[in-house]
Amino acid sequence: MSELNDIVAVGLDLKPKTLLHAYSQGVFPWPTEGLPLLWHCPSRRGVLEFESLHIGRRLKSYLKQAPWTYTIDLAFDRVIEACSIREDEGTWITPEMKEAYCELHRLGHAHSVEVWNGDDLVGGMYGVDSSGYFAGESMFHRESNASKAALLFGVSRQMIAGREWMDIQVLTPHMEALGAREISRSKFLKMLGRAKENQKITPPEGPFLPGGRHHYRDFSMLME
Repeated sequence: MSELNDIVAVGLDLKPKTLLHAYSQGVFPWPTEGLPLLWHCPSRRGVLEFESLHIGRRLKSYLKQAPWTYTIDLAFDRVIEACSIREDEGTWITPEMKEAYCELHRLGHAHSVEVWNGDDLVGGMYGVDSSGYFAGESMFHRESNASKAALLFGVSRQMIAGREWMDIQVLTPHMEALGAREISRSKFLKMLGRAKENQKITPPEGPFLPGGRHHYRDFSMLME
């Protein structure tokens, strides 16, 4: 995330009001060590459109056999902490970012998906749900495919709520294999505009309602 034309603002703070306004405009913070806080709206945006979701046969089989359960917002602090640990590379999830997004979570705007093997947290994802769309921020796994499982459970909740896509900000090979693609900034902002309009006629609670533990069989039909 280093292209100069992707940067649309410099400085500002990480207060909830600032963050929510940024996400409503398709903008997100991406700290760079030694520089003031940089705010990005990439000229090439990564998105996952659910009609293009691709789950390989091997992954489906793995998920069916895995002993995992899935929850929402049960361990947000633990998920963002796990996402911030990158042994082989630096991380943009600084202590200030963790504090800011935990506050967004407490206010009901940031959410986590957890994957459990018994009582062990083995995978997860967190992001911001605002202005009628979900922006996935980061994922982690401690068992093979657990981050993909977290993503797919999150996608299932969005599909049930009538959503058609999610923002992944930057396209990675991992996400491209699942059907994600890059679109232009102008196209993304048009999609965002439609999401805001749709938000006016959809239930206000959004897709990430906590409640109990789920199994893959509970949402596997949406993955077919």
